[in-house]
Amino acid sequence: MGILEKYGDRIQHHVSKYPDKRSAVMPLLYVVQDEYGWVTPDGIDEVAAILDMDPTQVKSIAGFYTMYSEQPKGKYWLQVCTDLACALRGADKFHEDLKAELGVEEGGTTEDGMFTVEHVMCLAACDKAPMLQCNFHFYEKLDMDKMKALLAEWRAEAAKTST
Repeated sequence: MGILEKYGDRIQHHVSKYPDKRSAVMPLLYVVQDEYGWVTPDGIDEVAAILDMDPTQVKSIAGFYTMYSEQPKGKYWLQVCTDLACALRGADKFHEDLKAELGVEEGGTTEDGMFTVEHVMCLAACDKAPMLQCNFHFYEKLDMDKMKALLAEWRAEAAKTST
């Protein structure tokens, strides 16, 4: 079952907001990412077909914006801001400590598929660093004790939803 069959009402809602349906490409890419966990090649083809676009056009949009992932990610996508202002507040060390805690390299995903860790540039919360974005939600003024508590919370949350 594709996104059109599963999310027809949601898709129609997005498409109806624009005078040219092609303008709904970004919201529909979110639908694909929500469904599959990343913007899959099949998802790109689905969006292209719905919007009467060439798949190459859709792929170029997905590739340009950092909020879309064109590779599989963990259930929790941890993006640590390491821009200069955050780095000055300890973000680089926090980022390295987080990767070490989870046993992953940059952009890597834990063996259980739970967490992917990446650094990003500027999440616009410089005064609250170290901070990260997890699945598009901000967590600010972090240290490793707070981060370990969040990791435990997310693991518990995932365990509840998988049963």
